[in-house]
Parts: sequence; C-alpha cells; structure tokens
Amino acid sequence: MARIAVLHNTLDLRGGADAVCLHVCEALQADHEVTLFTLSRTDIDDLNDLFGTDVSVTVERPLAGRRLADCFAAVAPVVGPQLPLRSVLLVTAFRRRAHAFDLAVSTANEMALPLPSIQYVHFPQFAQYHCPAGGFDRWNRLWSRLAGPGRELPTDATVLANSDWTADVVAATYDRRPTVLAPPVDSIPPACPWDERERGIVTVGRLAPDKRPLAAIEVVDAVREHGHDCHLHLVGSAASAYRQYVEQVEAAARDRSYVTLEREVSRERLEHLLGSHRYGLNTKRREHFGMALAECVAAGMLTFAPDSGGQRDVVGDERRLFTSLDDAAARIARAIERDERPSSSRERFDSARFHEAVRHHVAERL
Repeated sequence: MARIAVLHNTLDLRGGADAVCLHVCEALQADHEVTLFTLSRTDIDDLNDLFGTDVSVTVERPLAGRRLADCFAAVAPVVGPQLPLRSVLLVTAFRRRAHAFDLAVSTANEMALPLPSIQYVHFPQFAQYHCPAGGFDRWNRLWSRLAGPGRELPTDATVLANSDWTADVVAATYDRRPTVLAPPVDSIPPACPWDERERGIVTVGRLAPDKRPLAAIEVVDAVREHGHDCHLHLVGSAASAYRQYVEQVEAAARDRSYVTLEREVSRERLEHLLGSHRYGLNTKRREHFGMALAECVAAGMLTFAPDSGGQRDVVGDERRLFTSLDDAAARIARAIERDERPSSSRERFDSARFHEAVRHHVAERL
C-alpha cells in the first residue's frame, strides 16, 4: 500500500475534469492510502451523486481552502475561474507536505511536483506562450515559472492525455507526446427502443460560455425552421463563476416553449433523458474530449459536435461533425428525415477500462 496524493485545483466547476478526479480516487482507494488536495467548496458526497462514484478518501484543503474558494467564486464573474493560479497555490502548499507521500497524481493538468507523479492533462495549463492552440493569459508566464514544468515534462512523470487532439497539443507544447487515456464513461441502458425514443435533442454540460448552450438553442431553432417539431433539453450544473451567463441562458429558455433547462439533475434523471431521446448535441469548439458527448454515445444516441478538438474521437463519424450552427441544424434535420441510427459501441469509454489503466500506470510508476 502506497501513500498517494491526488491534486485537483478545484472541484467547484463540476465538469468532466472533476469526474476524472473522482474516478482516479475511486480506482486507487482500495489498494492505497489516498489523500485528495484541492481548493474547493464542494463536498465529495455531492460529486459522488453527480458522477455516480463512491469515493471515500481523506480531503485536505490547504491555505484555508474553503475560504479561498469562496474568494475565487466571488471574483470569477469578473476575472474568470483562474485555474492556473489555483494550481499555483495548490502546488505551493502541497510542496510542504510532499515528503509524506510516495506518489502524486495530478488530475488537473501538468505541474512541477517534487516527487514521482502521474499527470493527467485535459489541456496544457502552463507554457501557453508555446501552446499552438488556445488563448494566452498575460499572467501565464508568471504562473508557469511558479508551478509549471518548464519547457519539458518531468522525466519522473507518467503523462496522460484525454484525447488524441490533446496529446498532439501537449507534444507541440512540451516536445513529448503523452499516452492517451480517454475519461471514464459507462454505458447507459436505453429507456426504450429507438422507435419509441423522443425526436428531441439533449445537450449536457456546464452552463458556461465555453460550452455555448446558447448556440444549442440556436441549433434547435434552425432545426424547427427545417420543418421538424424538435425540442431541446439543456442539462447542466451552474457554477457561481458563471452566474451572469446562466441568467442569459435561463432567459432564452423561458422565451421558447420547446426548450427546457434542467439544472443539477439527479443521475437517474440524466440517464432517463439520454436513454429516451434520439439526438445528442455538443456545441463547444475545440472540446478537449467531451465527456457529456461520450455519455450520449454511451446511451445509444446519435451524436453531433463541431469538427474540431477531441470530440472527433468521441463521435467517430464525419457525418455527425459540423462546421457551423447552420451546418449542425442541417445535419440533424437530415438525420431526422432519413431516420439515421447510431452505430458506435456504448461500451467504448467504460470506467472499468479507465480504472484498470490508472492502477496499471500507478503500479508502473511506483
């Protein structure tokens, strides 16, 4: 049994990266002594309900973590979630405790850590000035000096990436290509046969500007203009960092009888929606992977996404990849008219595969 520290800058955004964090803890907690370091307000029990996990590990919130998380939440509508800065603070605090552990696992991208590590990269958070994709934060040079690995990833780190696209970005940034390990997404039993499913669209994800739920509303508007009586379920958690944007989404949904916004739904409700509707839609550009979209695949839905980023791996069919919102509406309308059906395996991304791979990489690094 090893002493393993899992580092995750914040669990408050309630997104796919947080699901990866919980699944890593779940994969390791039976055989190792696991401590989760995070600067979060969110309790593990809440996330267990959200992600269908059963994590029970020690949680440490250094630097008065809850109060610090409250401060980040208060200023986030103005300055954004500031994830690299949170990582800097977390790494700085963890370095004082690192001697107590045999291995560190970062589930929040690359970090400079003083011990052997596993590092799961959703998208590079440091060295953005070398990154061929993504925006540049003027503070990133400072954050990179304080907690980033420099121009090369640590030789004592096993580096993993969530998709082929992300792996290519990491390789272009750090001159080293990580191993691809897709996030965990279990198959979801269909609620009814295909012929009985509703001819509606479900979009799942954080209610945040980068996820573009307002664009999903534009798509269903356009599908209806093609002559199809189609409706949309927008399903997602709403972090306080995006409360002003969420108000815009709520207003757009209220103006349309065919758009239903559902926040903080139970796992049972989410699976029912996915298992009883035909079409899944993601509208985020250059999604690093797309766990919500993968859940649509896992539920046997016909899935559509922008032709960019890691979601190309998830969709696996160029007929479902669109270049604009009008193109998305046209492709969905055509699928409705032709009664096109999904062909992807619902078991492609199951959590047992992910857990086994995490345990293998940890054992190899130890």
